[in-house]
Amino acid sequence: MKKNKIIFWASTGFIFLFEGLMPLSTLLFAPQYFNAGTKPLGYPDYFAYALIIFKVLGATALIIPKLHSKLREWAYAGLTFNLIFALISHIVVDGELGNILTPVIIAVILAISYSYNEKIRNNG
Repeated sequence: MKKNKIIFWASTGFIFLFEGLMPLSTLLFAPQYFNAGTKPLGYPDYFAYALIIFKVLGATALIIPKLHSKLREWAYAGLTFNLIFALISHIVVDGELGNILTPVIIAVILAISYSYNEKIRNNG
């Protein structure tokens, strides 16, 4: 049981840092780069703001221990959709391997977090 919690918190902590804290810190401390990931793909600036807000909310929902499970499910789903669309955008627009692999790797870590969240929930 302890191993499951360690794996859950390590993977979830990574997701929180990468999907929640990094975009927020970019917006707060280097606002000139807030759209560095979306502008080259042809998305408008308001889309970058929306992504930042929803990523922060979703990643935060994952680390709140007593949060209702349905809200957490929605957070996992939203972050998953974000990563799927990031993958598709990079395949279609720039085709750079590093940009394509990044959402895949993060999605694998998100899947690990989800899987171990379920194990912990079901086993007490």
